Amino acid sequence: MKRMTTLALASVLALILGLGSSVVMAADQKAAEAAIAAAEKSRKNAASVAGEWRDTGGIIKKAQAAMKEGKHDKAIKLANFAERQGKYGYEQAVSQKDFKVPSYLKY
Repeated sequence: MKRMTTLALASVLALILGLGSSVVMAADQKAAEAAIAAAEKSRKNAASVAGEWRDTGGIIKKAQAAMKEGKHDKAIKLANFAERQGKYGYEQAVSQKDFKVPSYLKY
């Protein structure tokens, strides 16, 4: 009887731990999805003022691929990097909107 109780407890514990890890995985997935969505929004914002940087879209694609592979931490890092690029690209384009090249620099 004691052996059956021990096995039952071990089974319940394994089930609980298994569910706990899937809950954590779902949270990580949601965090990665949110980071990728923020990066895409930032990229589109930069593109709206012709300030999208060359590599931003590719970095977002790499983040999406990492998320599909279950590498949520990597996906979040890549997405955060792409989001910053979008932000900086937007700022750069807006700050240089009225920039005029001096005549002595023109060919």
